[in-house]
Amino acid sequence: MTTQQLTEQIQLKKSFLSVGLDVDLNKIPQHLLETKDQIFEFNKAIIDATHDLCVSYKPNVAFYEAYGIKGWQALQKTINYINENYPEMFTIADAKRGDIGNTSSMYAKAFFEDMDFDSVTVAPYMGKDSVEPFLAFENKHTILLALTSNEGAFDFQTLKIDGKEVYKQVLETSKTWKNSENLMYVVGATKAEYLTDIRKIVPDSFLLIPGVGAQGGSLSDVCKYGMNANVGLLIASSRSIIYASNQKDFAEKAREEALKMQQEMASILDNQ
Repeated sequence: MTTQQLTEQIQLKKSFLSVGLDVDLNKIPQHLLETKDQIFEFNKAIIDATHDLCVSYKPNVAFYEAYGIKGWQALQKTINYINENYPEMFTIADAKRGDIGNTSSMYAKAFFEDMDFDSVTVAPYMGKDSVEPFLAFENKHTILLALTSNEGAFDFQTLKIDGKEVYKQVLETSKTWKNSENLMYVVGATKAEYLTDIRKIVPDSFLLIPGVGAQGGSLSDVCKYGMNANVGLLIASSRSIIYASNQKDFAEKAREEALKMQQEMASILDNQ
């Protein structure tokens, strides 16, 4: 999927919501535990209930790796289901990979070719040769961790080196890499006040924004400081949507929560 196609979906659905599919078997409804493929059945119900309210799905790979081969099979089944039934969806493998060139090439192959995700999150700490193998894939997107929403983000990301914060150096340097037009960036919603400076460096790039909802980030603040002429935002929300209920009405409740976010987004877009 190209960024133009993603932008068109945002305008069509009046939504820039990305639903996180972070499946914890300790939190899903009890009746699903009796099914053959609990993880996939949970995901399928969430997807069917929310697909018209969001433009993206973002499985966090750790929630699948934790269940071994069963989890990987459920992840593959989930991405196949999305691609076959809702091909307009932008899919994100939230994997936070990043290693030396040969290893990154294999990570990229796994998520882009074998599993057919549209994008994958990547850590920039090892630099250019750890990221460019991901960027080499046409019409695939690499979502670079820039400024995250966790408490430990201040350990390194906002430290100044020669008078400039590390996260700003990451943004600026990444623009010099080959195929950098395929980059997007992760910026935590709890760091909304930083978005003005970030937009000065990457004015046209899509930003993946976790932290709205359960982590306390403000959608209105994120949009105020981070939205560009083409919207340029994907708001990631998982727990507040997919675990809105742990009863048999879980899909309906998930839809209700997704609808609340979509309606708020539609209002923002209408007043843009």
